[in-house]
Amino acid sequence: MDKVMNEFAFQEIHPVFVYSAAAAAEEPEGGPHLVPLFIIGFVAGIALRKHSQANLLSTPTPASPYCTFLLSSTKIIGKMSSTLYPTRRLGANGPTVSAIGLGTMGIGAFYGKTDEAAAYKALTYAADRGVTFWDCADIYGSTELTLGKWFAETGRRSEIFLATKFGSRDPEGKYNGGNQPVSTPSYIKYALERSLKRLGTDYIDLYYQHRVDPKVPIEVVLETLRAPIETGVIKWIGLSECSAETLRRAKAVKGVGERVVAAQMEFSPFSLDIKKNGFAQAAKELGVAVVVYSPLGRGLVSGRNFIISRYKSRADFEKDDFRLNLPRFSEENFPKNFKVADKIKAIADKYNATPSQVTLAWILAEDENYIPIPGCRSSERVEENAGGAELQLSREDVAAINALSEAADVQGDRYATAMMALLKGDCIPPEEWKGE
Repeated sequence: MDKVMNEFAFQEIHPVFVYSAAAAAEEPEGGPHLVPLFIIGFVAGIALRKHSQANLLSTPTPASPYCTFLLSSTKIIGKMSSTLYPTRRLGANGPTVSAIGLGTMGIGAFYGKTDEAAAYKALTYAADRGVTFWDCADIYGSTELTLGKWFAETGRRSEIFLATKFGSRDPEGKYNGGNQPVSTPSYIKYALERSLKRLGTDYIDLYYQHRVDPKVPIEVVLETLRAPIETGVIKWIGLSECSAETLRRAKAVKGVGERVVAAQMEFSPFSLDIKKNGFAQAAKELGVAVVVYSPLGRGLVSGRNFIISRYKSRADFEKDDFRLNLPRFSEENFPKNFKVADKIKAIADKYNATPSQVTLAWILAEDENYIPIPGCRSSERVEENAGGAELQLSREDVAAINALSEAADVQGDRYATAMMALLKGDCIPPEEWKGE
């Protein structure tokens, strides 16, 4: 690099090129702005020199036209990077979001030791890359706090379409014992204020009911959210792990049901439930997007080489890694579940892509109503997953992944028995509600 810089510096190209190179040097390795920065500097140096050579300084200063132009161009490139990333509409009448989102659960909990510095880099890289549909929840440990700090330090809150959730359980243990779904009106108001404070924001773009509370009608939940919708504190509403019937009831609540645009459900080559039980089709008919969580099977899709190299037995998992409690990651089951990942890798090799990228591309090809939100804790994984939206699979390969997923003998449920019992997604009818 030094040799190249010296050659240009001693030729007739204006030194503004040197300044662009310096800015590019601060870009992460493989960063999306690296090449554009060099191009801007090169073109700007020539153009400005020809335009007004008599008025140019031999060496640009920070206040000179060259640097002003360069800094402005760099900001433009950042915006272009975001706007050029593929997008999808959230539901039939909802907002446009990045075609692949960012799951942030691992930033604050559940996968062992957390690293706030790495999280900051990942968040910044995602925003720069155009992956601006971010998903979090009040039970994800310190995630909301970390995002709040990032917003405060960067001033980029308006660039992010932010989703968070309530109602899986009360992380502070004040409601329902802290271990059961809770969506009473008083709790929703309490949870909303807490999330706003932790996130350091005065509005939430998409607010999910994380788990359906069987004891509270969904109509009561929607009526509770009416006021924050009307005041703009909440822009849109989502449900998670709900039944098709609960989703229909939510959409039917006049004046607020129209704001229900997303249903967050698990879907991957290992979990085809929503496709088999008709939920995906029902959501589409209702104009509700399916936001796909755990699209990579919580790491299983990365394949035998990746997982086995790190986890030869349960003893290799960090003690706080929640996958230790999942049936599919038991010592007996998780090696058996690699057969699907191995076959996906064979397809990925044809595209010079990773199994994760191919899986995400498959999900996007499966249905235009799907928006996957893979979890990431590093900028490297953000970049890898982001590439899934830029990969076009052939019809034959989409069909091949469908076939191998259908034929897969997946071992173990998604969650332990007690957790699976919370995923029915139904609630009592309004006439049975007796209040709090």
